[in-house]
Amino acid sequence: MTVTTRSTFLFDVEIFQTQTCQAIGRRPLDRGATIHAVSGTAYRAAAVAGVEAPPTPAPRRGVVAIARGPRGCTVTRAYAESPLKWLTPATRGEAAWVFASSYGGGLVGGDHLDVEVDVGAGAAAFLSTQASTKVYRSAAGASTHLAARVAAGGLLVSLPDPVVCFASSAYRQTQAFGIDGSAGLVALDWMTSGRRGSGERWAFDAYTSTTTLRVDDRLVLQDAVRLNAADGDLASRAGRLDVLAVVVIAGRRLAAEAARVVAAVSAMPIERRARVVLSAAPLPGLALAPPGCVVRLAGGHVEDVRGALRRLLDFVPGLLGDDPWARKW
Repeated sequence: MTVTTRSTFLFDVEIFQTQTCQAIGRRPLDRGATIHAVSGTAYRAAAVAGVEAPPTPAPRRGVVAIARGPRGCTVTRAYAESPLKWLTPATRGEAAWVFASSYGGGLVGGDHLDVEVDVGAGAAAFLSTQASTKVYRSAAGASTHLAARVAAGGLLVSLPDPVVCFASSAYRQTQAFGIDGSAGLVALDWMTSGRRGSGERWAFDAYTSTTTLRVDDRLVLQDAVRLNAADGDLASRAGRLDVLAVVVIAGRRLAAEAARVVAAVSAMPIERRARVVLSAAPLPGLALAPPGCVVRLAGGHVEDVRGALRRLLDFVPGLLGDDPWARKW
């Protein structure tokens, strides 16, 4: 049975929360050497009633696996199909760092990415993007699906740059995290109103983002946001806000950090027309809920929201052994 509720987050935007989700399908990978990028085109042809239909682009795959070794954590597999590519720089800490990038600098119509991330037992990984995820104008739309699994005692910190949808673009994103109860997860999902400096403020056609979290194979969170221009003018509904963000902190490994974040946000004074609006709450489920919390942020400028995120997540550099914001944010 599926129970669906509807609420409003900061302005008139549809947010849906459900209590069930479909299992994440896994496809077998070819054996062989590690490949960081594969270029080329894969299409599925379709025909209806003898009329040749235009080819539908098949999802482009990306796979990353991180394992713990005697000298720290390493990327044991990094496979990507164009336009996706992986960057795996060396760092001072024990965690493995992985950055997603693209050959075209963003996603065009027909780009559909299917990404799998596996963090092994006791391993630690930092997942991010080289720059903001740009979604270019197209009637075809683009999409990204991320399925991430974290084994016992592992850690995944996913802090991508925000999604930026250009005018008349459409984008659909799903993030499905499955972690062992003893593991730790920090996952950020955020987006902006678009290219505000070019006059494209909330000018995209559609944006949908869904985040699900399973702990020990039990669904504990499903959060979805849908912004559609067909439902009404987005700019007037958003008001002064141009950035929306959601952070999920979960797992026994980060129980203390999640509790501190909730306490810190609860202690903040309420300001009229604050530059950044925040709310934080433990993971739903009352006594049955695993350790963790959900933090929501909204603001008028990326820099303001970015600064608030950095202050709230000031424990992350200690987890990774290096500061992910020192050279980027």
